[in-house]
Amino acid sequence: MSILKKFFNQTRKPEGVLGKLMLRGMNSGHAKLADWGFAHLPSIQPLQIVDLGCGAGRNAGELLKTYPSAHVTAVDYSALSVEKAREYNKNGIDAGRCTVQQGDVSNLRLPEESFDLATAFETVYFWPGLEHCFSEVAKILKPEGCFLICNESDGLDATSKRFEKIIEGMKVYKVEELEAALRKAGFSDVSVDHHGKKPWICVVARK
Repeated sequence: MSILKKFFNQTRKPEGVLGKLMLRGMNSGHAKLADWGFAHLPSIQPLQIVDLGCGAGRNAGELLKTYPSAHVTAVDYSALSVEKAREYNKNGIDAGRCTVQQGDVSNLRLPEESFDLATAFETVYFWPGLEHCFSEVAKILKPEGCFLICNESDGLDATSKRFEKIIEGMKVYKVEELEAALRKAGFSDVSVDHHGKKPWICVVARK
């Protein structure tokens, strides 16, 4: 495997030196997409939020700023991501408003019906078994809880399709595939917005 391919494969589960390099660029590299996604959040005042696939922690930090009364639990499969997200959100952790922990979205060991809002930025490409993982999210959300998914790819753009062939375990999903999996997992009122100039998509589903 070439060094470039090894680097791109760090997007799934950052580890080691290459993982540190990948995480270093994640917060800034995904910021515009994430902020576009945040603009789609419904008018709610969540007290308990979970950010799934938190990466280097920037989005968890933005959720803390957006909802100053909320507690944010950030979860990632990568131990290195957890380490970096804790560094990034040290102030929130010290204030008792943020928890960062390692976890697997296919088996979320979090209290059921405890969260008002769940977010997933640039991460569902790597979730093993979309409907099952979405069911795990539904399980931890309160009734009427919201789930926000934000992806750079709509499943049709050529660039992401190329990365799908390079990165092991990556699957780019079309809007209809995401919506179908969400509904089967117990979500309703699924709304989708597609960026006018880019293949970005934002999906908001309510339990």
